[in-house]
Amino acid sequence: MEEMKKLNHHRQTPRFAWHCCVVLFSVFTVSATAHQAFDYADALTKSLLYFESQRSGRLPYNQRVTWRDHSGLTDGLEQGVDLVGGYYDAGDHVKFGLPMAFTVTMLSWGIIEFRDQIANAGELDHSLEAIKWGTDYFIKAHTSPNVLWAEVGDGDTDHYCWQRPEDMTTSRQAYKVDQKNPGSDLAGETAAAMAAASIVFKKTNPHYSHLLLHHAQQVVYKELFEFGDKYRGKYDGSVGVVKSYYASVSGYMDELLWAALWLYEATDNEEFLKYVINKAHCFGGIGWAITEFSWDVKYAGIQIMASKLLEKEKHKHHAHVLKQYRSKAEYYLCSCLNKNNANDNIDRTPGGLLYIRQWNNMQYVSTAAFLLTVYSDFLRDSNKRLDCPAGTVEHGEILHFAKSQVDYILGSNPMNTSYLVGYGPKYPTRVHHRGASIVSYRENKGFIGCTQGYDNWYSREEPNPNVLVGALVGGPDCQDNFVDQRDNYMQTEACTYNTAPLVGVFAKLLHLEDSHEPQLVASS
Repeated sequence: MEEMKKLNHHRQTPRFAWHCCVVLFSVFTVSATAHQAFDYADALTKSLLYFESQRSGRLPYNQRVTWRDHSGLTDGLEQGVDLVGGYYDAGDHVKFGLPMAFTVTMLSWGIIEFRDQIANAGELDHSLEAIKWGTDYFIKAHTSPNVLWAEVGDGDTDHYCWQRPEDMTTSRQAYKVDQKNPGSDLAGETAAAMAAASIVFKKTNPHYSHLLLHHAQQVVYKELFEFGDKYRGKYDGSVGVVKSYYASVSGYMDELLWAALWLYEATDNEEFLKYVINKAHCFGGIGWAITEFSWDVKYAGIQIMASKLLEKEKHKHHAHVLKQYRSKAEYYLCSCLNKNNANDNIDRTPGGLLYIRQWNNMQYVSTAAFLLTVYSDFLRDSNKRLDCPAGTVEHGEILHFAKSQVDYILGSNPMNTSYLVGYGPKYPTRVHHRGASIVSYRENKGFIGCTQGYDNWYSREEPNPNVLVGALVGGPDCQDNFVDQRDNYMQTEACTYNTAPLVGVFAKLLHLEDSHEPQLVASS
């Protein structure tokens, strides 16, 4: 368990979790903003704008983020395939398949859980567009049953340059996984993304939904059933250039369980559920008790989804395994709520933010807020409570804590700063992001070279000329301190998978306000 708590994550993160020991700043106190009301409708709208900033490819006529233009229009050309489109994951211009797929899975799950709330806020169409921009790319990247393109560009050459995506001169070499070069984790997450999205589009675009499901089953079928263990393997063993950025430290077993669960949700095919049950022990689904949920480590999400299956009568014959999944899910939830035994809880900053590790900590906060919100609804609907070692928790208390994390993100914190860019009166203005930090291509089409961007733009003290609206940056350190500098990438870089889980949660919190439901129960 300890090793799983120390997993390596985003972009050259240290292998072991970093703990803050020395405080160089004065101690902050949480200001009165802790009690202010937040505009969740505005946060929801802005969170969806962020995905338009991250688009690669030929931008559509209805593109709302006007400082961006077309980019990556020859992606895949050298390999004889069309890989135009998809998302840049963060502040650079590599298209990394694994975090992109997780982003789409989380956007889709948010709509599956909170579709009505998103629709009532007037943001369903934009949510669907955000998902489809990713799934259109995955369809292109799955060029044959056993071939999936994993990455376009590479981080090493990309990081030598500071350019707008429209000026890119770095390598656009593409990398794939196939039978000889397996990538079970990438295949699993991509299948999960397309299966979850197929549920989202089932009623509004049934043909597209069917197409996604066809690809989802095809891309992962060999990993789940057809070839057994023979062709399994981590994708970073086949695509070595990804190791310094998105190494699959947790392995591929979680992604295969994750894919099977989403395919079961999408198809109701018992074969997929049997896989989740039969592989529960040997793949770690009921073995790992995890305190994080991320683009690499899916166990907590799997365990939450499996827990919900237990309430359905048709799954009673699997109850003995599903109860073990639920036990591990509850470990995760209780650790978030500070209700486990002392050493098994997630650390918090003095201001109350969940704190996993130094680099891009907000990714773990947004996923935690999402899983807590989903499970709170599940407990409410099933008239149950969460039993933790330190006490029983009502669904309202769980939702209240999830809301506290979201409110911290939006400004209820010792820095009085919104970590969602563009929201509120104060937010990061020097986000570590190439496109946002250089004058817009729409305003100045003059070519900006590889090192010219570093010389003229990277080191500027002025705020970025373009606001990366809706981006959730890495966030503060373990003492709630935050330094808004472009070169402070641990704190000021944003990623698509940071914002993706918040879309559904913003809609849920907006619905609670609009419906004037009873006051949430505060945690003790």
